[in-house]
Amino acid sequence: MTGKRGPGRTRRRLLAALLLALCAAPASAHPVTVRSCDRLATYDRPPQRAVSYDSNLTEMMLALDLTDRMVGYIGSQARVSAAVDLFPKAAALRQLQRQYPTRETLLEAGVDFYFAGWSYGMRAGGEVTPDTLGRLGIPVYELTESCIRIGRREKPTLDFLYRDLLNLGRIFGVEGRAEALVAGYRAREAAVRARVAGAPMRPKVFLYDSEGRVAGTGGAYAMPTALIEAAGGRNIADDVPGNWTRMSWESVIERDPDAIVILDHGAGGAARKLRYAQSRPGLKDLRALKAGKVLALSYDELTPGPRNLIALEKIAEFLHGDR
Repeated sequence: MTGKRGPGRTRRRLLAALLLALCAAPASAHPVTVRSCDRLATYDRPPQRAVSYDSNLTEMMLALDLTDRMVGYIGSQARVSAAVDLFPKAAALRQLQRQYPTRETLLEAGVDFYFAGWSYGMRAGGEVTPDTLGRLGIPVYELTESCIRIGRREKPTLDFLYRDLLNLGRIFGVEGRAEALVAGYRAREAAVRARVAGAPMRPKVFLYDSEGRVAGTGGAYAMPTALIEAAGGRNIADDVPGNWTRMSWESVIERDPDAIVILDHGAGGAARKLRYAQSRPGLKDLRALKAGKVLALSYDELTPGPRNLIALEKIAEFLHGDR
């Protein structure tokens, strides 16, 4: 004879099943600790009101689909608006400030995370730093390429970009998303390296950032150096300390690059810079200019960000198109 199941027994079984499910569920990964320049930074919870500085860092956030966790960005509205070609959700982002932020701007917006770098939204000894914001309860993650500005010397590679994306993935609790994105980027990099492997020469490349009394360029610790090397070339300024730096025009003439990559940025862009080089005595005789071996790339392609893979592919085609 089988008895009826009472309501108490049913409730106990449901409770046991619920407890079992809760025990089987993965625990929250937070707090998480990651290296940020010379700090081990701990983040207690996934940010919900984050702010990024400048379009390239904002595009890292967009690539990880974090717009729902962002209160806005600081920097060029034109460049962030133009990001919709790759990241349609950029259109939903709000500009908080055009130039470097003040602490008041971040506090008034209720920011709970700031993604920036040295010379990318922060200055050593300035008003907005990891230390000053940390005292206000706003954690900071520093762009890896910028760590050279505070003395951390490390040769740049595309691993800088991958490291930042993976760290952001941990901070925001979207590790799987970050790992999949980085895996795709690594595959693209490997394809380029395989294509240029064994090339008979590594063309000498001048990264032309700005004109004037001296040449603005990317030095030993700048992302363009990593891109040029991965694409099978050699930056003629790879022995100049610093990331975004300067060298004399005489040195450019003496090193006589095989190719020129122009950073298409600022008033007049690449066209203005090219006119300057073509009109300056000595420069106009560079073999790269005589051969018309000039490639213009955007700010977001040459500064650390998701478009670095696009830049890598373009530079490899530019230098080794015959392969």
